[in-house]
Amino acid sequence: MSETARSRETGDDPGTGLPQRRTGHAFAHPPHRSDGRPPQTPRGARQPDPGGRPGTIPPVPGRPATHLVLLLLALTGLALTTWQVLVSGPLLAPDESLSRALVRTVPDAVTERLADLGNIQVAVPVLALAMAYSVRRSRAWAPALTAGLAMALVPALIVPLKEWTARPGPLEPWAAGYYPSGHTATAAVAYLGAALLVRPYARRPWPLPLALALTAATACGLILRGFHWPLDVLASCFLCVPLLLAVRRATGRGPGRDPGQPPE
Repeated sequence: MSETARSRETGDDPGTGLPQRRTGHAFAHPPHRSDGRPPQTPRGARQPDPGGRPGTIPPVPGRPATHLVLLLLALTGLALTTWQVLVSGPLLAPDESLSRALVRTVPDAVTERLADLGNIQVAVPVLALAMAYSVRRSRAWAPALTAGLAMALVPALIVPLKEWTARPGPLEPWAAGYYPSGHTATAAVAYLGAALLVRPYARRPWPLPLALALTAATACGLILRGFHWPLDVLASCFLCVPLLLAVRRATGRGPGRDPGQPPE
């Protein structure tokens, strides 16, 4: 009988039994403030998502939207400049005036060296080295092959436009085929494409600024020396945007970095 009484006392003792779930009024409703505002805790202020999980962060617009805007602007700019060259539109007058004001303002020895940065013999080896480095570091071929394809498309796009527009040059009005600038396109795709391939493995963000500087130096050399009108150079920049966006997309899909590489 003593054991029976002891077992009853143990079962009736709320302090020694298992905790019981309380379903009183205090647990049926969340706490409210007296002034009607939501509670101060972050959990109380968050709204659940459709799946019922609290604290869902709303979606943030990503880079594809920015890339789409750049693509549309570049294609629009290329179409506009090409149309102006074909119909001898009003944009050609300020373009020619600017060229006459700039040509030969810098010694030819300097501007020719800058223009030579867009030569195939100079720019393409830089891209080839970056392609080999990217394959070696990432063990993926897609980014390097995309950059190589972009460079191969440069003459395939530039040459038909030159033959179609047949624009004469600033210092050679009897010649034709100056629009758009092939040297500018070669420099942009080679140097910027190489920078996109190397950037994931650089500890400092130097590849893109250096590539932009080399491309800008090439463009300035071509204009100052009188090899191209400013509009020729601008059209080549527009043409290169879709090619470089494809390289940027390819470099973002691959492994892109060594396991021990710190994030950007």
